[in-house]
Amino acid sequence: MDQPIDDHAEIREEVGKLCARFPGEYWRKLDEVRGYPTEFVQALTEAGWLAALIPEEFGGSGLPLSAAAAILEEIQRQGCNGAACHAQMYIMGTILRHGNERQKAEYLPKIASGELRLQAFGVTEPTSGTDTTALRTFARKEGDKYIVNGQKIWTSRAEHSDLMLLLARTTPRDQVQKKTEGLSTFIVDMRTVLGKGLTIRPIRTMMNHNSCEVFFDNMEVPAENLVGVEGKGFRYILDGMNAERLLISAECIGDAKWFIEKAVSYSKERVLFGRPIGANQGVQFPIAKAYAQMRAAEAIVQKGLGKFERGENCGEEANMGKMLAAEASWAAGEACVQTHGGFGFAEEYDVERKYRETRLYQVAPISTNLVLSYLGQHVLGMPRSY
Repeated sequence: MDQPIDDHAEIREEVGKLCARFPGEYWRKLDEVRGYPTEFVQALTEAGWLAALIPEEFGGSGLPLSAAAAILEEIQRQGCNGAACHAQMYIMGTILRHGNERQKAEYLPKIASGELRLQAFGVTEPTSGTDTTALRTFARKEGDKYIVNGQKIWTSRAEHSDLMLLLARTTPRDQVQKKTEGLSTFIVDMRTVLGKGLTIRPIRTMMNHNSCEVFFDNMEVPAENLVGVEGKGFRYILDGMNAERLLISAECIGDAKWFIEKAVSYSKERVLFGRPIGANQGVQFPIAKAYAQMRAAEAIVQKGLGKFERGENCGEEANMGKMLAAEASWAAGEACVQTHGGFGFAEEYDVERKYRETRLYQVAPISTNLVLSYLGQHVLGMPRSY
């Protein structure tokens, strides 16, 4: 039987107090100018929340993944947006698990303190999408450096990050036996190459996630910034994906709870025809159904976190949790908008902002269709689709 994991109630309480300093008005103002929540990220950094998964020997808290999930869930539940900094939680895991001692000692303490931001993840490309092995960005080794040429897209927070974790080909695809080979992972210090081989261009989207496309034109990366073994980078990236999916699932659970609490509260306060609208089953049932969906998704995510912390394979739960939690948050958002009626579209209620933000997670960082494909082939053992 699966053992229950710590709910981390004290962490949730403290994160909630911090988030109270950044109410809806703060996020609405940022939305207007497509700004980055620098003050919010700094507050999380100073409180140590963004260093939760970094071991104590490197200046972090050394907390388990379930604690990081509780942090991100509470941020979303309080109406804030963890997408501004959540990548730091899981990207650093690649350095921690596969970086050498010098890289860990050089980067992890500075990431933990906030001196360095590692929030940019250079993987997706315009022509490859989620077919990561088809990426074209190429890193050619010349002496003690690599020369990188190519392009990445949907590299969120690139303008607000010091370091980027970059996946690039180091051996042409037609020269490897398996398409997953010949890919390498690099730590790119963007401070040294911005304008010198690296160009960043913001992409305006329906939600304020500070997404960008980045271009590499003979960008130089020191060979010592190669993570692990050349050609094995795809495995290093995959290694952190279960953690990424579980953490983003937790964010979706937090969104769903925010929507449900908001909808329930409004349904009690809003009076029409002499009674609260929540007394009508047409209003009540969608909220109740969304609550049931959220609880079911939460159970899968909790099971996945437990497996991850015990060192067990949690691929099934991480993928199912991501899909179910994203669907639950969207259902809760639908119910919340419908409950508020026209007011659900008014900025001052924050519903429309959260509604836009939570829609992303049925598409990224992995789409629902790819989750279903994973379950069909790797869990159910069905034939590989083409």
